[in-house]
Amino acid sequence: MADRKFNLTEAKQWLRTARTLTEALPYLRRYEGQTFVIKYGGHAMGDERLSSNFANDIVLLKHAGVNPIIVHGGGPQIGKMLQRVNIQSEFVDGLRVTDAETVHIVEMVLSGSINKHVAQSINKAGGKAIGLSGKDGGLIRARKLTRNKRDPDSNIERILDLGFVGEPEFIDPEILKDLQHSDLIPVIAPIGVGDKGETFNINADTVAGAVAAASKAIRMFLLTDVRGVLDRNGELLPELTVEGARALIAKGTITGGMIPKIETCIHSIEQGVKAAVILDGRVPHSMLLEIFTQSGTGTMIRSD
Repeated sequence: MADRKFNLTEAKQWLRTARTLTEALPYLRRYEGQTFVIKYGGHAMGDERLSSNFANDIVLLKHAGVNPIIVHGGGPQIGKMLQRVNIQSEFVDGLRVTDAETVHIVEMVLSGSINKHVAQSINKAGGKAIGLSGKDGGLIRARKLTRNKRDPDSNIERILDLGFVGEPEFIDPEILKDLQHSDLIPVIAPIGVGDKGETFNINADTVAGAVAAASKAIRMFLLTDVRGVLDRNGELLPELTVEGARALIAKGTITGGMIPKIETCIHSIEQGVKAAVILDGRVPHSMLLEIFTQSGTGTMIRSD
């Protein structure tokens, strides 16, 4: 029998692990058979170490009896590809104006390289992931998204044409139900199809919210590059009600790109999702800490 020297540092690490597992047990029982929808993007998707951690976390959730559904983004990767083929990009309110030439590149990047890379990472970690576009099986039916903008000089409001930018009109719940009752882990690219067969580029947060509602998910997670929702002093707000979140937007505490994320969370909750969480995907295993520990790591938004 080999000698086993007592290592105090190692013993403390194992003790912390044991405590975490003990704390996680009630949550494992609570979430067994439930569906989580995870929007995956930002720095976490571009860093190989974090990407590997994410894949392992998803497989662990599946083995624990949870049904994870992943919706991924890919804005930076799309931007790089458009640069390589010398196509200029323009943004309006954070949305990429997408003409016919651009939407072809968007679909190629999202439904192709990114989607398959995420699925393969999960497969490598021991899961059974299947990469899907919203066009597959008519999973996501979309309609054209329009934006109104008021001219500050004339005060005249005009409709901005964003091209082939869409929003979900219908998510097929039967496809999601079939996947939920299988060993497969869906990885969805945010591409939708219009009534006339058009391809639409859809914001991944928006798709995640719509998929969460259609799949009757108990939780939606938005992995971002920020800690969560912060107060005016820069401190993390661990929990908010829908009413409280709207008040913070009205007061100007929540601003910029966080507003559409909060609105997506609110909409999903109004459609039946129990809670939505905004958390930092740059922190290793942040989603597991949020799910399986008392303190959590991000900002949870509830109906009341």
